[in-house]
Amino acid sequence: MKKGTLYLIPTTLGDTDDLEKVLPAYNREIVGQLDEFIVEQLRTARRFLRKMGHPLPIDEMKFYELNKHTADLEINAYLNPLLSGKSMGLLSEAGTPCVADPGSAIVQMAHEQGIEVVPLTGPNSIILALMASGFNGQNFVFHGYLPVDKQALIKKIREMETASRNLHQTQIFIETPYRNRQLFDKLVETCRHDTKLCVATDLTLEKEKIKTKTVAAWKKETVDLHKKPTVFLLYF
Repeated sequence: MKKGTLYLIPTTLGDTDDLEKVLPAYNREIVGQLDEFIVEQLRTARRFLRKMGHPLPIDEMKFYELNKHTADLEINAYLNPLLSGKSMGLLSEAGTPCVADPGSAIVQMAHEQGIEVVPLTGPNSIILALMASGFNGQNFVFHGYLPVDKQALIKKIREMETASRNLHQTQIFIETPYRNRQLFDKLVETCRHDTKLCVATDLTLEKEKIKTKTVAAWKKETVDLHKKPTVFLLYF
């Protein structure tokens, strides 16, 4: 029996109705053909599919939740429809699946089972921020979330700054939106005055703001990052 295809479906990076601005029409075509989805968050996925104009009522679709609490045995069972020939979609809560996202676990399992995996085009905040930063786009590293502990955070910032200086490498990282300001303050307090910092906020949304400045210049700025999805990039 021919196996189904696992489509990796990007979603918007925030609350926007202008889907055509960030998602190709082809994505809508593919999504409309699917009725089973592996999702990071059920409510977010349902809202996205409604905005996409899915032809089926939400109650007629089947959803499998995949997040940091999902056991490997349970994730493995999500492949059963694919193994029986049914195609499925994998949705992140925001942006592209499997990048700063738990979806990679099921994609790895799909490859092991010989299931075709097809990534669709869409917005990724990390890549968009790198593109717009003016930093090295040929040598970069994404750290995900930095330590919450104050001393561990300072140590990590210094390590990233040293790596950037020695390797000419862009350092990319994120934070939970409600802790953005604390991270920003610690960056400008810890880094050298001539280190460059890019702050990319609300990417692809109406209030998008991307600024690259030296740490010395940032110290003179008033910034409002509270509860705003933000990507930070550091480069020496």
